[in-house]
Formats: sequence, C-alpha cells, structure tokens
Amino acid sequence: MLTSQPTLLVGPSDWDAGIMPKQEFHRRIEALWRACPAATCAIVYGDRVNHAELAYFTNLVPKLEAAVAILSASDEHTIYVGGGPNMIGAARPLTWIWELIPLRGGQAIGRRAVESKAGTTAVPILVGGGYMSTALRQAIVEGTGGSAPRDETAKVWTLMRRATDYDGLAMYNAGVALGVAIDAIITACKKGAGVTDAILGGERAAYDNGAQDVRTLFSLNGGRTLQPFSAPTDRRLDPLQVYVAVRRFNYWAEGFYITSSRPQPALNKARELLRLALAAIKPGVDPASVEKLVVAAMKPYRCHPVTERALVSRIGIALEEPPCANASAALEPGEFCSVRVGITDEAHNHAIVSAMIRVRDEGLDVFWSGVPKPIKGSPP
Repeated sequence: MLTSQPTLLVGPSDWDAGIMPKQEFHRRIEALWRACPAATCAIVYGDRVNHAELAYFTNLVPKLEAAVAILSASDEHTIYVGGGPNMIGAARPLTWIWELIPLRGGQAIGRRAVESKAGTTAVPILVGGGYMSTALRQAIVEGTGGSAPRDETAKVWTLMRRATDYDGLAMYNAGVALGVAIDAIITACKKGAGVTDAILGGERAAYDNGAQDVRTLFSLNGGRTLQPFSAPTDRRLDPLQVYVAVRRFNYWAEGFYITSSRPQPALNKARELLRLALAAIKPGVDPASVEKLVVAAMKPYRCHPVTERALVSRIGIALEEPPCANASAALEPGEFCSVRVGITDEAHNHAIVSAMIRVRDEGLDVFWSGVPKPIKGSPP
C-alpha cells in the first residue's frame, strides 16, 4: 500500500552478498535479454521514490537524487549516480556494479547506451522510463541519436513476479522485522502508552532489527480513517488500528493490525473474512475472484475504502505494483502477496487486518498474519 515517503532514507541499504549474491543479479539480467531478444542494452532509471526496477538489477536504492544504470549484454555495466562526485563513495557499498559515474545529464547516458566495445551500435531499451522527468528522458533520446528506446518496464515486472529462494530469504527477513515492529506496538499499548510512543516504539524495534525503511499509519477514530504522523499525541486509544510497512534487504512486508483490550465485533468479522480469503488462495486463482468471495460474505458490513479493490496485492521489492504490471493475472507459485481485509459499517465499527503469504504449488505459506496468534512460517 502506498504511504507517505520519508524525506531521507536512513536505514542500512548496503549490498549483502549472503542474502542476494552476484550470480542472482546476473540471472536476472540474462532473463531480461531473453525477454527482450532484440535488445543489447538497457537504461534503467530509479529515484528515492520509484526504484524497484533499479534495485532488482543493481541492488542500488537512491537515497537522495536519482540514478541510472546501463546494463550491457556484451560490455561492463555502469551506474550514473546523482548528487555529484562526492556521492560515488557513498553509493559504492549499495551495489555489486563497480563502475560508478556522476550523473550530469541524459545525453551522456544516451550516447553511452548506443556505444559498444565491438564498434557496433547497441539497441537500447528503457526500464522505469515513466518515472523520469521529461527533460531527462528527452536528453537521453537526443543522446541515442533521436530514436526513443522502447519502454519494457512491464516485461521487467513479469520477471519480478517469479521469485527465487533468494527473494524468499529477503522477504522472510522483512516479515520478521514486521513482526518485531507490531509486537513492540502491542506491548507498548498493553503498558498504557499513548499513540506516539507506541508507534515510534514499533519503528525503533524494526530499525533495531535491521530495517532500512519503516512506514506507519494509524487511526484516531477507531479505524474509520488512517493517517501518518503530523504532530505528537499522547492519547491512549482502545482500539488502535495501525498499519506498518517494513523494508529489509530491499524487500517489503506490510501488516494491518488492531490492538484492543475489549471485544470488537468488526475485528472478529474481519479476521473471519481473512481466513476465508487465505483458504481460497492457490495457484491459478486470480485476485479478483478472492475479493468477490470475501465481499459476498461481508454483510452487514461493506468493504473499507482503504482495502477496496486491493484485497490481494503482490508485494516484494516494491510496496505496490505499478499500473504497467498485470495485477489481475492469476497467482503463480512462488509469488509473494499481501492479503488485506477491511470492513466498515460506515458508522462506528471498522477493522482492517492482513496477512503476508507466499503462494506454493498447492496452496500458500503464511509468514505473518494479523490474527491473535500469528502463523510463523519458516525461511524458504
């Protein structure tokens, strides 16, 4: 789920070869050439907000200014790093690619993209072009000689859906950090903490667990709406509806949870519907059919606006699939999803709960769930 973007990414983003070895990135790049057989070069863009494709191929997550990678089918790969020469040293630990160059303009990138050591003209494609500024994109086109590279971002997202064991290990670690964060929030609420102390306690716990980014939302009106922090509040709320998203090793896990010391009929109903959704998920099932099943069993409640049309959403190296991805496609073995159920009576009763799952050959594994006793998965 898209949330407020931090001004500066502060958590650890260094490339860890033990989690994501260099050969895994090589495999991804080779898969790109097979998906785009006419291409001999790829221009991959990423900034601090939209960088899933760049991180998928290079591990680099820009913390301030944008970066552009040039992936070559025959030559060395290169990354152009924004922020000037002083940022090269800071960017080097973030990626396995050694050749880093300051990003000064798009024309140099375009010229480099069509060059090759063999003396022939390369055929470039574009990945993440929709996130670029118009000026940068036009400059790249000018550098390639006036021919706009074909944007193949949608094909990259198809590749990203096919998770390997390395993706699974990173996702599991993100799920552990998510569980640590929400457990800290629950503990703080039981001790009588106010909203600010409870939420910030969860964020600190996630960062202590190695998270590189943590985003939170909470409700001050019993779950009717969610909001980010705008000012500290010492209010003690029961129930307290929270949303936590945690990124570790570039992969995201998210969770909706309600903590309360009193019976909550809407919460019980939402958990029942979440179990119904999980029981229906298996390979070959499309997300829309799961949503239809849950909505049909929702009466007397209706779907909460936060989760409407987003009950089953693929998740991983990005919090949310972009419009270019085929989110309605049937689920496949190996995919990671966030399953969200939100209900409301549009008056005083609201609840949103969720689970993190991995689709398996004959069902799914749940490695975090917003039910009273979360089901713990094991590392892939």
